[in-house]
Amino acid sequence: MSWFTSSHLIMFGWLVGFAIAHSGLASLRMMAEQRIGARFYRVIFALVSLGIAVPMMIYFFNHRYDGLQLWNVQGIPGVSEAVWIGSAISFLFLYPATFNLLEIAAIQKPQVHLYESGIIRISRHPQMVGQILWCITHTVWIGTSFMVVTSIGLILHHLFGVWNGDRRLALRYGEAFEAVKARTSIVPFGAIFAGKQKLDLKEFLRPAYLGVTAFTLLFWWLHPIVIRASGNVPW
Repeated sequence: MSWFTSSHLIMFGWLVGFAIAHSGLASLRMMAEQRIGARFYRVIFALVSLGIAVPMMIYFFNHRYDGLQLWNVQGIPGVSEAVWIGSAISFLFLYPATFNLLEIAAIQKPQVHLYESGIIRISRHPQMVGQILWCITHTVWIGTSFMVVTSIGLILHHLFGVWNGDRRLALRYGEAFEAVKARTSIVPFGAIFAGKQKLDLKEFLRPAYLGVTAFTLLFWWLHPIVIRASGNVPW
């Protein structure tokens, strides 16, 4: 298999390392916050996660067309627009506005919240939904074996995150989480179709959603610049 370059394994290794660090630190959150405080934990979590994610993204940009070209649909009319729309929607799930942005930056004391509103009505694990949608759109667009390996790694990590996230919320909130779990679903729109939830569009009128939308538009503009800049890194 001459097409199966070492970059496939290296990328998968990056993903495994990120998953261990990210999910591992998340699992240690309760204990760590008791010992070093919520803000310091948030700073460490962010530094470790970004410290792995940034070079991993650079490596991905530089090797995304490695391996076997399984298909090429980039010249088909409408595909580019569909990929961009799907990617934009994925960001709304990947970075849901169910958090306090000041907590993310550790300006306010970070807390673990138990939500049952907004995008959580669609799926209890919106980041998993967003990641799968991102993987589908980018795999369709790029069409290489390297992209398939990358998508498999990302999806496996987020599926593990579903289990681990529910486990951590159950430990923290007990019966309160079990009640929320019974009224929500992992599968998108599952709870809505089952009559357990009802969308309220007013819940989506939050500053954080405006921020995510602005970030998506900014990244759309920066996308070619970031790819060119990554090409200057000899990885």
